[in-house]
Amino acid sequence: MIYLDANATTPLLPEVLDAMLPWLREGFHNPSASYGGAKEARRAIGEAREKVAALVGADPDEIVFTGGGTESTNMALKWLARLVGRKTGKVVTSAIEHSSVLRPIETFADVGYPVARAGVDGGGRLRMEEFQAACEAAREGGGFTSVMWANNETGVIQPVAEACAIAKECGLAFHTDAIQAVGKIPVNVRELPVDFLSLSAHKFHGPKGVGVLYIRSGCRFEPMVRGGGQEQDRRSGTENTAGIVGLGKAAELALARLAAKEHPGAVRAAFEAKVVGEVEGVTVNGDLLHRLPGTSHLSFGGCEAAGLLILLDDLGVACSAGSACMTGKQQPSHVQKAMGFSDAKAKSSLRFGFSCLTTMDEALAAAEAVKKAVAKLRRVQGGSTGPVVVYSA
Repeated sequence: MIYLDANATTPLLPEVLDAMLPWLREGFHNPSASYGGAKEARRAIGEAREKVAALVGADPDEIVFTGGGTESTNMALKWLARLVGRKTGKVVTSAIEHSSVLRPIETFADVGYPVARAGVDGGGRLRMEEFQAACEAAREGGGFTSVMWANNETGVIQPVAEACAIAKECGLAFHTDAIQAVGKIPVNVRELPVDFLSLSAHKFHGPKGVGVLYIRSGCRFEPMVRGGGQEQDRRSGTENTAGIVGLGKAAELALARLAAKEHPGAVRAAFEAKVVGEVEGVTVNGDLLHRLPGTSHLSFGGCEAAGLLILLDDLGVACSAGSACMTGKQQPSHVQKAMGFSDAKAKSSLRFGFSCLTTMDEALAAAEAVKKAVAKLRRVQGGSTGPVVVYSA
């Protein structure tokens, strides 16, 4: 199987598994206890905290370990909503956020919070004039903002630095869902002063079930999960030592790859070049100047994505029709709608996600499989094709 769904999850690296195994076996102790084994577990958690902090340019005390990216995001947004209050507080976000942002904000709107959702252009980038106008409107009375660093469906990198600066100038707190970005592109909270940032281990070859909420030093915060006071009383619950150690190792390896400029950009480029060059009617979606190096979002004229997924699975290629959270839903995603996709185009779109483990041979073999699947499906469906279209900034 050629795995091209790295936006959904990534394989655990062997080095990460090796780092975790001792803490799944003899290192099972509760880190909050006082005996030797517990102290070793606490030490291992502290080392992992330092490694994660180094990956995003934070201080270790600003790192809060959680059960995953969705929990991290919910912790930040629900606290901010409580902080600003629904009588005066306003919420500003984008139209293309992940469901872990969309769903909490929908609940805020249901209980009376004014919510503004800035749109995006045809390349999937935030319309800054809309975002600025929404922030200006929220200036009086206060509020908060949440803008993703990179989109999970298209891989398009958002103008987070500009958005953060606008929010701060308007006196609004700023959260970013950086779950698709961290470990894949440089992310530094010292250079871009966000207040809250969410990340997830399994998006960059760490284990599932562990994530981080970064909380900038000095920011007010009260926990959503209360109990024994772990994580400096910011997220209670016995720590997942093995998972946290695995996250720390994955962060260490990701930082080394970033320093060496090792990423799947060349592999993705070869895949796209072969598909676009040998298959008619292909659209490469998203801003080509601002994309994650491992994401390719393509539309195939005259094809249904659902049929292509079945044929590609039979040919040994794993990819997706968009966000893994939307699998099985037949309607176009909110991201595709925001970018102006027609229903036909949305239903013909696939996402291919490459990781540091994807080889050039696999990418070219996958492109050949795409070519075969499209040809077969078009014969069956009798669909027509159009010219190759590429969106750019």
